Amino acid sequence: MRIMKNFRKNNLKVVILCGGLGQRISSETKNKPKPLIKIGRLAILEHIMNIYHHHGYNNFYLLLGYKGDQIKKYFSKKKKFKITYLQTGIKTGTAGRLFKMKRFVNKNEDFHLTYGDGLTNQNLNQLIKLHIKMKKICTMTTVRPPARFGEVKLKNSFIVGYKEKRKPDLGWINGGFMVLNQKIFNYLSTNLKEMLEARPMEKLSKKRNLIGFRHKGFWQCMDTLKEKEYLELLVKQGNAPWIT
Repeated sequence: MRIMKNFRKNNLKVVILCGGLGQRISSETKNKPKPLIKIGRLAILEHIMNIYHHHGYNNFYLLLGYKGDQIKKYFSKKKKFKITYLQTGIKTGTAGRLFKMKRFVNKNEDFHLTYGDGLTNQNLNQLIKLHIKMKKICTMTTVRPPARFGEVKLKNSFIVGYKEKRKPDLGWINGGFMVLNQKIFNYLSTNLKEMLEARPMEKLSKKRNLIGFRHKGFWQCMDTLKEKEYLELLVKQGNAPWIT
C-alpha cells in the first residue's frame, strides 16, 4: 500500500543515470563525463540536483560509469547533497544500470529517476502526486521538443504507445524526470546492456503501467554542442528557467 507520508517528508530516493559515454558531444566528453559539462559555473549534473533539492528531495543515488571517479571528486566538497555512488560499468545500458539499484529499493517503494543531461522547470511534487494517484509502475514526464527521442502516444493520462527514437509528428516524447515503483525491476532482465527506453518501456505501455505527465513548460536536454551553447546562453542572460 502506497501512502502520502513519504511524499510529504520528501524523502524519496533520486536516482540519476550518470554513466554514458556522451558520444554525440564527444568534443566535450573526451576528458570528462557528460554530466560534468559545465553550464555557466556549475556542472549540468549539479543543476539537475539543485532542481530536486529545490523541491525538497536530497537523497541521491548516482549511477556511475564512464569516468565516474571525476563525478565523485566534483561533489566531494559539496556538502549540501546526500549522495550514494554506484559504479555500474562503462558499457552498461540504462536498464542495466537501473537493475544494479535493485538492492537499494524496498518492496513497493517509489523513487525518482532521471538522466544526467536534461533540465526542466517542472513541478516535481506534482509529478509524484500524479504517480501516487494513478498507482502505476512508471510516471514519465512527456514534452514536445525536437524529434530525436522515444515517441509516446497519450490517451487520457495513460501512455498507450511507446516507440523508441522514431521521428514524432510534433507529438509528445520521453523527457526523463520519471517516478518509478519498485515493481519496475520485474520488467528488467539480467542483460546489463539492455536499454530502459526500449523493451521495458514498451512492455510497461502494453500493460497500461506507464503514465504520462504532460509538461508544457521549459525542458531541454544537452546531447549536442549546440544545445550546450543554448543552455549556457540562457544562464549568461539570466534567463535560465530551471534556476530558482
